[in-house]
Formats: sequence, C-alpha cells, structure tokens
Amino acid sequence: MEEEFNLRETRPSLGGGRVAGNDRVGTAFDLVEQMDYLYVRIVKSKELPGNPDPYVELNLGGLKSSTRYIQRTSNPEWNQVFSISKDQINAPHIEISVKDKSRGGGDGLIGMILLDGVDVPRRVPPDSPLAPEWYRLENQRGERVPGELMFAIWMGTQADEAFPEAWHLDAVSVNGEGVNGIRSKVYLSPHLWYLRVNVIEAQELQIADKNRQQPEILVRVSHGESVLRTKISQSRNVNSLWNEDLMFTVSDPFEDQLVLCVEERIGNKKDELGQCVIPLNGVEKRIDFKPPGSRWYNLEKHNAGGNGQRNASRLNSRLHLRICFDGGYHVLDELTHYSSDLRATARQLWKPAVGVLELGILNAQNLAAMKSRDGRGFTDAYCVAKYGQKWIRTRTILNSFNPKWNEQYTWEVYDPCTVITVGVFDNCHLQGVNAGGKDSRIGKVRIRLSTLETGRVYTHSYPLIVLSPSGVKKMGEIQLAVRFSCASLFNVLQLYTQPLLPSLHYLQPLSCQQVEVLRYQATRIVSTRLSRAEPPLRKEVVEYMLDVGSNMWSMRRSRANHFRMAGILSVVAKILKWFDQISSWKSPLMTVVVHIVFLVFVCFPWLILSTVFLYLFLIGAWNYRGRPRNPPHMDVKLSKADMALSDELDEEFDTFPTSVKQMEVLKSRYDRLRSLASRVQTVLGDMATQGERFYNLLSWRDPRATALFLIFCLVATVVLYISPLRVVVIVMGFYSMRHPRFRDRLPSCPMNFLRRLPARTDGLL
Repeated sequence: MEEEFNLRETRPSLGGGRVAGNDRVGTAFDLVEQMDYLYVRIVKSKELPGNPDPYVELNLGGLKSSTRYIQRTSNPEWNQVFSISKDQINAPHIEISVKDKSRGGGDGLIGMILLDGVDVPRRVPPDSPLAPEWYRLENQRGERVPGELMFAIWMGTQADEAFPEAWHLDAVSVNGEGVNGIRSKVYLSPHLWYLRVNVIEAQELQIADKNRQQPEILVRVSHGESVLRTKISQSRNVNSLWNEDLMFTVSDPFEDQLVLCVEERIGNKKDELGQCVIPLNGVEKRIDFKPPGSRWYNLEKHNAGGNGQRNASRLNSRLHLRICFDGGYHVLDELTHYSSDLRATARQLWKPAVGVLELGILNAQNLAAMKSRDGRGFTDAYCVAKYGQKWIRTRTILNSFNPKWNEQYTWEVYDPCTVITVGVFDNCHLQGVNAGGKDSRIGKVRIRLSTLETGRVYTHSYPLIVLSPSGVKKMGEIQLAVRFSCASLFNVLQLYTQPLLPSLHYLQPLSCQQVEVLRYQATRIVSTRLSRAEPPLRKEVVEYMLDVGSNMWSMRRSRANHFRMAGILSVVAKILKWFDQISSWKSPLMTVVVHIVFLVFVCFPWLILSTVFLYLFLIGAWNYRGRPRNPPHMDVKLSKADMALSDELDEEFDTFPTSVKQMEVLKSRYDRLRSLASRVQTVLGDMATQGERFYNLLSWRDPRATALFLIFCLVATVVLYISPLRVVVIVMGFYSMRHPRFRDRLPSCPMNFLRRLPARTDGLL
C-alpha cells in the first residue's frame, strides 16, 4: 500500500523529442510532449444560392462539428477554428459541407468540398498563420454548384496560437454554453486590500429614552456580506467613545459601500440611533505606518415611508472615523505555509521578479470513475494550477481515464519560499450529467519552489490522493514537468535574509483572530469573483485550492502533529540517551574520550563554538550525498490518513456548527474530546506547578525552604568567588559523569528540595 502512494520519476519525451533530464536553455512548450493536431479555420462564404441560413459542417471519420448558422444571407462570415488530435484521425478524407439550416435534412446541402488528408500542409510556430483560400463548392457527384467557401487547413501542435480557442471535434457531445466550459483559460485573482476602520467616537447621539441611565451603545460596520461590531462604549452616554479598529478584506474595484450604524442595545433588542454610508473610491491608501487623517461623518435616520420606500432624515449626531486602505500588508487568502505570493498589496512596494516558474501539465493515468451514465462510469477531467494571482485551467478531456493535456504555463517568481498548487477535478456540468452539481475533486499536488534545484527539469508522476469520510483513496496519478530558473542566484539567496511577510505585519501585527476572519473574507471574495468569470472557476474548486476549512479540528491532524513534534524532540531524546550512556560508563573508552574533550573545552573555551559549527558543517556535507532528489508530495503515512478511524473522519468532515443529529455520536465525540483535553490540561498544570515552585524559592511561601535556599545562595556566592570558574565547571562536569558505583538511584537533593516546594495548586477548586 505504501508503494501505491509513492512518487515516481518519469522520463517523458519533452519538446518534441528531448528527454527529461537533458537540461538546456528552454524554449516555448519544451516541458510537454508534442501533440499533433489538424486545424481547419472556416472564414466565410460568398455567392450562395437563394437567401439561406447557412452553416458549415465538418465530417472526419464519423466525428462531426458545425459552425453557428447565420440567418438570411448569401455571404456569411464565421471565422471559427476546429481541431482534432492526429491520433483520432481514422479517415483518409476530410469533408467540409455548407448547409442551409432552414431546409434541414439531406436537402439542406448547398455544396461540399472533399480534401485528401495526406496533402494537408504543416505549420510550425513562429511561422505566420496560413492564409485562407477560396474553394469552389461541389455537389455529392462532384459537379460544380454556385457558391465558394474560404478556409485554411493545416497540421500543427498545441503550441499553435489557434489552439486555445479551437473547437475540438472530439467534444461534439458538448454544445451551447458547455463549449466554453471545456477550453483552457487563464484567470487572475482580484486585487485585494485590507480596509481599516478606526471608530473613534460619536457626539450628540439621540437616545429614545433620555432618562435611561448608562445606555449600551455600539457601532455595527458592514461591507457587502461582512459585518463587524465594536465593543460597547465605556463612556455610557450620548458622547460615546470607542477608539477601536475594525478590519475588512475588500477587492478593487470597490463596488460595495461601507455602512456604519450606531445602535443602542436594550436587552435582546437593538435600537438604531443613526447610520452613514461611505463610498470607498475616495478612501486614502497608505503604504507605511503613518496614521491617516480622521473625519467627522453626519448620521442619518432611515424610516419606512408610506409607499414602502425608506426615507432618510439628517440628524445632529456625528461619528468620528479614521478610514484607510492598508497597502503595506499582504492579504492572506492562503495558509501562510502554503502561500504562493507574499508581496504587499500596494504595487509601489513590489520588488522585481527573481525567477521564472514553468509548469508542464502532461497527462493523468488511471483516474477513478467520478460519475456514471447508462451503467458505465466515466470522467471528464481538467486541471487547475494556482501560483500568485494567476490561476490556469486546462481544457477538459471528455470521457477518458488517461487524459493527455500537454499544456505549459509560466509564472514570475518573486520569492522562492512559495508553493504552487495543482488540482485535478471532474467537470460535472457537461453532457447533461449532474446538472447544477459541484465539480468533484480528484486530487491535489503541492510543490515548494525552494525544494527545486535551479534550472533542473523535474518530471514526476504524483499520486492523486483524496481523503473522504470513507477513508483515504488514490484516485490516479498526474504527470508534471516543473522547472524553476533564475537570472541571479545572488538575488535569490538575498531573499533568505529578508522577512517572509511585508514589514507592516511586524510593525503593526494582526491578531490571530483577525487573520482568520480576514482570510475567510478573502477566500469568499476570490471564489465569488472567479465563479463569475466565463467559463466560471467554480466556488468548490477555488475553496479546495485555497484549503478553506483546513484549520478545523481533526483528530487525525492532531495525531499527525503529535508525531511530528515527537520526531523533532527525538533528537533531544537521543542526545540525553547518549549522555546517560556516557554517565553510566557502558563504554569506558568513549566515556574517557568525552572526559578528555570536556577538559579541552574547559581549558580552551574559544574552541567550543568553532567545533560546534565545524561539526554541523561536516554533518551537512555528509548528508549532501543522500540529499532529496525529488520534490515533496502528499504523504499518507505522515498525515496519518491510513490510521484514521471512520468516526474520526466523520467528525473531520462534519460542518461547523455540527450537522449530526444522532445524540450518541455527539456524546462519543464530546467524551473523546474531553479525554484528550484532560491530558492536555494535566500537562499544562504540571508545567505551571514547576514554574510556581521556582517562583516560591524567594516568595517565603514556605519560610523554611526559602531560608535554606538563601543560605545556599550565600554559600555558593562565597565558593564561586574564591574558586576559579574552570575548576567549578570541571567539578560539575565530572560529577555529572561520575561512575555508577558512586551514584544513588534515588532522586538528587536539588530535585527533592524542588518537589517539596508549595505551588498554587492548593488554592484550586
């Protein structure tokens, strides 16, 4: 099972014959395998008989496709491109027919052209596009009929500029709006900003009940679907004071307005004292720590009119605000450790790119059937890759478990310590299946650029792994070719000394709660904006790529993090175990050597740091031979996905708030969480107890213990003053490594003394 989820290195024939691993200067489409296509560009027709509704139909070995029809014209223009993979051509002739939609049936034929597939010319970019030519129409008997058709036909590759907009003949089952949904597209994330609203104070608020003592007044601020509230004013009068910052994530252009409403809380009800609406187009954009200017805004009262409209009346009340866009932050729409872009929002703070990332999406193998029709499973797969603000979507390969895309894309790199994410999905909005449903996820791959060697082409087959309530499952494999190149290695290395995030994150840091709320708002804006594109990049796809909901509670993730921490601490445990072996004289020769080295370090202390750094250098140099040759991938064993129980997975995929109806299930999960929390609570209590005991050494909570400790401190002061430091260190070192014959299995005196000290546990209920 472990081999099933492993990464496999492959050696595809890239760039029309170049084998992966033969690193040379890259050219366009040199990270994918060359695919030959037959292209037909239908331009226009002239002098058609009558006043028909003409359209053009292509027929190639049973594969048919047609242009749109144009009403009532003898000189139509289409300018449409059709393509078909050379591997799917199984007929020697290409039939191009001009038909009249108004007549229909076999009588709809106006004329046709029959071409020999062997005589098709070949075009290789960057050659100029092939010029279309006029061809005379003939009937089925080969006789000349009125009308001519202008078109161009050629053999090319996926590098042809006509490829992205071409209608593929193997997708004839898709029509209407679905045609756009199968083409490759490039998307850009909206330009996100952090909007800071500093609610300072309000004056002359008009409270309905003026006799009410200490009214509870707050401000509700809303932008689009995001709503935040200030705390209740501490001044408790008509001149309320808050001085509180509220932050929103907004996107440019700023379509929604900022609405502030002053409310008085009366029990469970709220009474509106006034509101103001602020357009964001004129708000100041700052890029540094300098505070923006403040401004007073007049409040209005909105009441329902007799005709159902809301009437606004101006009040004497005012609201004091300080509003600005914080361009010095990076808007986090991804988890920080999976971020693909770390630049500040303001373009003035952007630095030049340090490199280029090239990704070749070659193919997928053995994909699982994601849907069925007529009792037969099939998959319409496409890929989505996200790096920085640029999203790409490959074309959808219909009805194939082994789709071949061979599409190549490029991104500018501003920081090598970033991650590119590639996801594979099943298009569920084609062929009349699962209409209105969600695109199913097949798997995801993350590649960190800092793990790639500069200039090397990595070609690997990555396992596509999906975790569901039923368990972990391999959905297939995807073959990728990746290359990270840079013009200046010095510029890349210099970035390792720079802060990971823009400086404003450190000068005016956001709280963890603010980061979570702002990230939720950012992912919602990005998913909404991209779902409105054509073709849409749907919400479920964007959320899966951005790891929305990955910070929710999961027993499996907690177990995985526990073992990760145990792996880190195992190094300390090995050092302690080694020292225990030295102290117990299990190897007398090694213990004697350690004693000698210890004496050398005490006598010549300037050798300590140089020896430590030399030792680290030798370890790193030795590990160079066994360095990782492949990029990291999704590790089922590290994620503890293979050990997760079904109930734990059900809890992980449960909604928040929970949607579980069975009380017994909720009780078992609650009891399990209480059991885990009790162990964490015990550990935290023990740590607090030890800290309080150290504090009580000098607090006189136990007067006898404090007196003994002070006497010890006085004696130690005299002894250390008259004794050379080297002698003291040697005595302490030799004492700690003394022979077991001179040891006692009972705890030491300092440990016994510390354990007897009081702690604040005596005061706990």
